[in-house]
Amino acid sequence: MGTPKRKRKQTPETQFHSSLTFCSKNKNLKSAISLYELAVSQNTRLNQHHFNTLLYLCSNSVTDPSLKQLALEYGFRVFDHMLSIGVLPNEATITAIARLAAAKGDGDYAFELVKGMEKYNVLPRLRTCEPALFCFCEKLEAEKAYEVEEHINKVGVTVEEPEIAALLKVSAETGRGEWVYEYLHKLRNAVRSVNESTAKIIEDWFRGGRASEVGEVNWDSSRVKEAVLRNGGGWHGQGWVGKGDWAVQRANVDSNSRCCSCGEHLVCVDIDCTETERFVESVSALAMEREVKSNFSEFKDWLDKHADYDAIVDGANIGLYQQNFAEGGFSLPQLDAVVKELYNRSGEKWPLVVLHNRRFRALVENPSHRKVVEEWVDKGILYATPSGSNDDWYWLYAAVKLKCLLVTNDEMRDHIFELLGSNFFLKWKERHQVRYTFVKGNLKLKTPPPYSSVIQESESGSWHVPVANDSCEEPARTWLCITRPSVSKASGGGFLSPNGGVCINHEFLNSCTSEFVAHHSDKTTTKTGKRKERSPSPSHLMT
Repeated sequence: MGTPKRKRKQTPETQFHSSLTFCSKNKNLKSAISLYELAVSQNTRLNQHHFNTLLYLCSNSVTDPSLKQLALEYGFRVFDHMLSIGVLPNEATITAIARLAAAKGDGDYAFELVKGMEKYNVLPRLRTCEPALFCFCEKLEAEKAYEVEEHINKVGVTVEEPEIAALLKVSAETGRGEWVYEYLHKLRNAVRSVNESTAKIIEDWFRGGRASEVGEVNWDSSRVKEAVLRNGGGWHGQGWVGKGDWAVQRANVDSNSRCCSCGEHLVCVDIDCTETERFVESVSALAMEREVKSNFSEFKDWLDKHADYDAIVDGANIGLYQQNFAEGGFSLPQLDAVVKELYNRSGEKWPLVVLHNRRFRALVENPSHRKVVEEWVDKGILYATPSGSNDDWYWLYAAVKLKCLLVTNDEMRDHIFELLGSNFFLKWKERHQVRYTFVKGNLKLKTPPPYSSVIQESESGSWHVPVANDSCEEPARTWLCITRPSVSKASGGGFLSPNGGVCINHEFLNSCTSEFVAHHSDKTTTKTGKRKERSPSPSHLMT
């Protein structure tokens, strides 16, 4: 037997580090302070991690009334000690101290800490700025809160729903109607639906007396209408319309896009043309970085010459749907059913099927499948992506470039889609993705709803706000319906319906309902005439 290894004796620093880590895991502030006091008395060398662990414990303990005073006292003491021995703070340090300052009610100091981060060559995160912002909002110091938001924007950080809701609330409670209007629009840009707490803030504002005083009796309706069209539908941003009390209700929206409370039609809010072009360029640039440039450039050139598609089909996603069983494989009949359904529903206009070359070759080599695939090639409705490529880039670029529908059940959560930005990409998916299912072999397509589940501001000045809950599918979703009866009366008892969605091909989209297309053929409108002849797909398909 070998001689057992002798345990290495721990230094005071390693002992302190180990014990402090244990305190942190157990959220034991008092024991951590005892350790700190002992370390100071023994002149134990402390590093940035040690100080940050102590500050983290202090900042997390201020919500406990029995520990708050102790946490504040030692938190600031630890920070002063840290600076006095020349240990530089990082973002986590400043965040912890800012939280302690806010807990003490000192928003000014919390904000000074954030503004002073430059001298440490440290950039703030949203969590670093939150304590000062929320502190000012709670104390109804609106101007100071706006200053924090301005600084957040200046350093390139984006506010999210909790921050916007706090700013909205302080604006409402201090009677700043124009700021309320601005933050409602910032909320519209930031989220698809609002949390219940945010919905309550919005309801309280519109039911309050100050909300009835904002707006103009004589507004320029033509200017408002032009703004709605220019913005892509669903909002105008021209300020409060009308004057007088507001009616606030909770309601649903039916399958015909009509609010069940006020009767107004909600609209399809598409990405405007400028946003769409930026999105096209973004997808193209990312694809060119990750794909073989010559291959993707060839596809882009081909698509420019064959741009008459209303729908793009993710062939692999459909062919492999529910095929995870012993005899399962690539189901061409499923893919063919989707292609034919889209053809019939669009007035005999073929979609474009994007399929990886490996799968294409396997289908062609199968005698029972070859005829169908060759027919697709002859019609110019199949593009096989080159070997070694990621076909996701191809079908995504085609759908974005042609501003058409994309048939796939792919949730598009992979890292390649994360590069495109979550909020913007979600907006695009909502308006362009068609999902499908096969029930006992029967195809059902589910198109985008005929209206967008986003905050909407109409030409008549009314607001419709979707509320997030467990039932986020339409029409079960709850909406805030906010209208001005005086404006409705002035416009003859009805509401003006904005015409949204300036970039999408609505002739095809509107031929479908928000329900399954195959189930509601009596409600669709089809186009007459056959599609024009296409030149064949690239020659590499059959080589």
